[in-house]
Amino acid sequence: MSQKGKLDLRILVEASICAALAMVLSALKVNIGWIDISLGQTIIVLFGLRRGLCPGLLAGLLWGLLHFVTGQVYYLSLSQVIIEYIVAFVFGGTAGIFRSKLKSNTTFWIVVASFFATFARFFWHFVAGVIFWSQYAWKGWGAVSYSLVINGTSALLTALIASIVVSFIVNQFPKILQP
Repeated sequence: MSQKGKLDLRILVEASICAALAMVLSALKVNIGWIDISLGQTIIVLFGLRRGLCPGLLAGLLWGLLHFVTGQVYYLSLSQVIIEYIVAFVFGGTAGIFRSKLKSNTTFWIVVASFFATFARFFWHFVAGVIFWSQYAWKGWGAVSYSLVINGTSALLTALIASIVVSFIVNQFPKILQP
C-alpha cells in the first residue's frame, strides 16, 4: 500500500501475476471424484501473507474473474456465478489478515492463515452447493450434508496442501514475505 492507502502499481501487477499463476495451477486438475483440490489457493495464500488483506482480496477477485476469461465457469444462474466466482474467490484472499502475526511462530500462522482463507472461500462454495447444486446430491443425502462433504473435504485437502507448500516456501526463502 502506498502512503495514501491506495494500491500502488507494483502491488497491482504482483496481484495480477499471482492470480495468473493461481489460474495456471488450477489447470492442474487434482480431483477425487467430485472433490477438487485447488492448487491455485496456495499462491493466493502466499500473496496475501506477503502483501496483506486488501491486496490478497484483490488477487482472489482477479483469480475468480480469470475463470470467465478462460471459459472455466460452471453456470447455473447469475446468483450462483456471483457467489462461486466472485464472492468465494475474494474470500480466498483473506490470508492477509494474518500478515502482522508472521513475526513470530511463522509456520503456525501460515497454517492458520491457509486454513482460514481456504475455509472462508469454501464456505461460499458450500452455500452455493446447498442452494444451487442440491439436485446432484447422492441418493438419500440432503443438500446440506452433500455440500458439506464435498466442499468440506475439498477445503480440508486444499488447506492442508496450501499450509505445507507455503510453509516450505517460506522456510526455504524467508524473504519472500518481505514486499
